[in-house]
Amino acid sequence: MKIGKVRRLADCHNIADFRELARRRLPFPVFHYIDGAADDEVTLARNTAAFDDVDLVPDVLVGADDLDTSVTIMGRESALPLILSPTALQRIFHWQGERATAAVAEKYGLWFGISSLSTVSMEEVGSRWSGPKMLQFYYHRDRGLNASLVERARDAKFDAITLTVDTIVSGNRERCKRSGFTTPPRLTPANILSYARHPSWALNFLFREKFDLPNLSTHVDAGSGKAISIQDYFNSMLDPGLNWKAAEQLRDDWGGTFCLKGIMSVADARRAADMGVDAIMVSNHGGRQLDGSRAPFDQLGEIVEAVGDRVEVICDGGVRRGTHVLKALATGAKAASGGRMYLYALAAAGEAGVDRAIQIMREEIRRGMQLMGVNRIDQLTRERLKRR
Repeated sequence: MKIGKVRRLADCHNIADFRELARRRLPFPVFHYIDGAADDEVTLARNTAAFDDVDLVPDVLVGADDLDTSVTIMGRESALPLILSPTALQRIFHWQGERATAAVAEKYGLWFGISSLSTVSMEEVGSRWSGPKMLQFYYHRDRGLNASLVERARDAKFDAITLTVDTIVSGNRERCKRSGFTTPPRLTPANILSYARHPSWALNFLFREKFDLPNLSTHVDAGSGKAISIQDYFNSMLDPGLNWKAAEQLRDDWGGTFCLKGIMSVADARRAADMGVDAIMVSNHGGRQLDGSRAPFDQLGEIVEAVGDRVEVICDGGVRRGTHVLKALATGAKAASGGRMYLYALAAAGEAGVDRAIQIMREEIRRGMQLMGVNRIDQLTRERLKRR
């Protein structure tokens, strides 16, 4: 429920408010890249709606005055059971980009990730911010680029590589087709007026540091030196032949903590556990790939039952409230993660926006635990949930 208009950061009291402020402040091609998904966007809507089908059952009169919200994720302690999921192109949304996200993650003691398509280099992120961090690895046709990404992540002392397994071809992102969104952004007759109506965004993009995808531009020009749609990038640059053997080889080449992002079936979860990965992210890429697929939260329970004793299971996608995190934990997830959750805030107000969004999420998690009558994460069990 909204009361009044969202015109400034102080008006933002939940993630939906940040979305509205981002919509106001971004040219429409950029906003719709963040906000949109594949085909009819049925899965995008379902990712969040799935949490509404399960109710929390609180206990009372048990005392909840000594909260401990910390959890160990992939060998590193996190102050909250929340991960800032890796997302691409962040400096297009706000000139501070991944620097803002990394700073806030460090401040709150959280895991965060950067994409292979990040706009700040692994080297800078590794040297400037000490929190636990992962590289979201897109498996390219160019084997030299793949090897370079692994070596640079190792040298930058990243804590994990997370291989994205659901992008062997791009989903059909119709909003991007209609808006003409590319990386870097390209002016067209259809979108030039929107860029002109957002001069603050345009001036920051044009006159601050030159846009680049520094993890990739040593090997390919597409996406930084040459404008290309994300759909065309995925279809031309990523390897559609990615398979379990290649994933195992990447894990061996890396030799460190290894996660698979995009696992949605029990069979794949079992195979990942057999492979010996440290974690899996139950994820459908924010609804941006296969529309009509299940929501991560809908699949979470059976995947946890199948492999939760052998591998850490992270519920990725659709998270907009602290109670969504609590529901994922009570279902058996080690943590919940999300991208739009903080991307709207980044687009709305840079580092200050991300900081406020995570502060709100932290308060919602803490308040929710107190109202549930629990002091520790491990007290959130299946008995605390009822499906409608």
